[in-house]
Amino acid sequence: MSAPGNPTPAEELRGAGLRVTAARVALLETVRDGDHLDVETIASGVRDRVGHISLQAVYEALHALTAAGLVRRIEPAGSPARFEGRVGDNHHHVVCRSCGAVADVDCAVGHAPCLTASDDNGFSIDEAEVVYWGLCPDCSTAKAS
Repeated sequence: MSAPGNPTPAEELRGAGLRVTAARVALLETVRDGDHLDVETIASGVRDRVGHISLQAVYEALHALTAAGLVRRIEPAGSPARFEGRVGDNHHHVVCRSCGAVADVDCAVGHAPCLTASDDNGFSIDEAEVVYWGLCPDCSTAKAS
């Protein structure tokens, strides 16, 4: 259920020009309820909500939802693609080198694109993607022990 004044997942799908299906609604809800989920985890969450869905159908739906701007795909180096529901704010990510945990980091400086390239090579830059790397609190504690 969405908060008063906020569109439902079905309304968001319609607004993005996408066909509303139970699987797409479940996928959008799963991504938004999760935290930087991989495709296997998303597929499992969708199956818990609506029953059987093929992995191919999950990939296709994720592609459509990403293209429509309803979910965001991130690809930390050495990690499978992850998906999140936080879109449109040009935030960044921090990734644990040990366990692979991912967390959001608000924009580095001010408004998009947050960083100024030393040479834009003639591009009109509208977004910067920054990935910070380190150890999460659990892995830092384990390493110190």
